[in-house]
Amino acid sequence: MSECIFCKIINKEVPATVIDETDDILVIKDIAPKAPVHYLIIPKLHIINIKDLKDTPEHNQLLLNMYKMVRKLSDNLDGSKDFNLMSNNGADAGQIVFHMHWHFLSGKNLFKH
Repeated sequence: MSECIFCKIINKEVPATVIDETDDILVIKDIAPKAPVHYLIIPKLHIINIKDLKDTPEHNQLLLNMYKMVRKLSDNLDGSKDFNLMSNNGADAGQIVFHMHWHFLSGKNLFKH
């Protein structure tokens, strides 16, 4: 998608701080972090959001690889290995960039009352 900021980052047209990368996933630091650790886990395949995932071998493998990346990021955390994993799906749910991605947040209890 030529206008998608995440596609531009994946294609190295726009700079980002890369945390990790595989053949099908890019992990970058969020530019407006909501926690001490705030990464975006982005599939390289342009999928608008979770609602657009299909029950295909390609999408199923991508989801498995994304979950493996979550585990790897958690294992590499200093101190507590606890984290929040969030995904906004649709404009009414707060999705701003319409390329599926997960927010990996750690180092702050986002739900502490």
